[in-house]
Amino acid sequence: MQRFAECFEDLPDPRADNALHDLTEILFIALMATLCGATSCTDMALFARMKAYLWQDVLVLRNGLPSHDTFSRVFRMLDPKAFEVTFRRFMKDFAQGAKIKRPRGVIALDGKALRRGYERGRSHMPPVMVTAWAAQTRMALANVLAPNNNEVDGALQLLELLQLKGCVVTADALHCHRAMAKAIVARGGDYVLAVKANQPALLEDAKAAICAVKRKGKTSLTTTDADHGRTDKRVALVAPAPGMAKKHDFPGLKAVARITSKRGQDDTVERYFLMSRPYSRKDVLRIVRAHWGIENNLHWPLDVTLDEDLARNRKDNGPANLAVLRRLALNVAQAHPDTTGSLRGKLKRAGWNDAFLFELLGHMR
Repeated sequence: MQRFAECFEDLPDPRADNALHDLTEILFIALMATLCGATSCTDMALFARMKAYLWQDVLVLRNGLPSHDTFSRVFRMLDPKAFEVTFRRFMKDFAQGAKIKRPRGVIALDGKALRRGYERGRSHMPPVMVTAWAAQTRMALANVLAPNNNEVDGALQLLELLQLKGCVVTADALHCHRAMAKAIVARGGDYVLAVKANQPALLEDAKAAICAVKRKGKTSLTTTDADHGRTDKRVALVAPAPGMAKKHDFPGLKAVARITSKRGQDDTVERYFLMSRPYSRKDVLRIVRAHWGIENNLHWPLDVTLDEDLARNRKDNGPANLAVLRRLALNVAQAHPDTTGSLRGKLKRAGWNDAFLFELLGHMR
């Protein structure tokens, strides 16, 4: 608890000076509750009551246990940017304790709508949380609530929070634009960005470059997987892109790649990518496949395990702050070395076994 308090001590408390409950204690209980599968402020208050015996030697709780209204009020009022800064401070300290190395390799950027976190009458515009996810460590590195639901602007703000030396940033076609490439290169990173018809001139030249190397007889690399009862076949081809960076004013562009994939009896799909480095065909397949880990290892658990799509906290800063809390809990659970069970199993085990619950946070010495 002491190290947790040190990480959160600089987080501004937005409440009045006569607030009854300590902010750090509220956040500690909220994190512990989320690690046990709590999906709402009501769950957090219930968890606090049911586990009251745990807090006797850990927390002070001068004015008793916080209610669900207290949890809700705190998350509504907290400054999301300040909470995000604290998130990154906590993860840095936690990673050091768990001996998790600084992220290298693929960092995937993607947005996720908080589908039920909208204000009344604005169901067509739910807030969007943009996350940078490290494929190597399977952890969220930073999060930004997209300003005015603009995921592109949110991703650019997110890059300002990251150190990208030794990393390759991946993103879907929405983020294939000059400003993104410039921001990545400026922070010392490389990129592999999907390009589609939203950038017709770039796509046309990428296809032309691939056709040119095919005419020269350059061979492609094919990989085949047979998992989950289906066969996935991927074919990669890489081509240099001399002049494309200058022609399209696209910073750092050095090469393009095409991946042709076929899953089971589905139609064959062609995807094109712009790259700041002429990666090998093998590396391209690895990088592009690693990008989808943000869907499988972050977005999917958020929805299936922590019910993020059903979360109905919608007032003020509540949706953004609770989204950050859920990502923090997933990071902590993912870091635990036990790989024998599922993530859902870990959260259930934490709820049923107090020793295991504290073990999840045991890396913080």
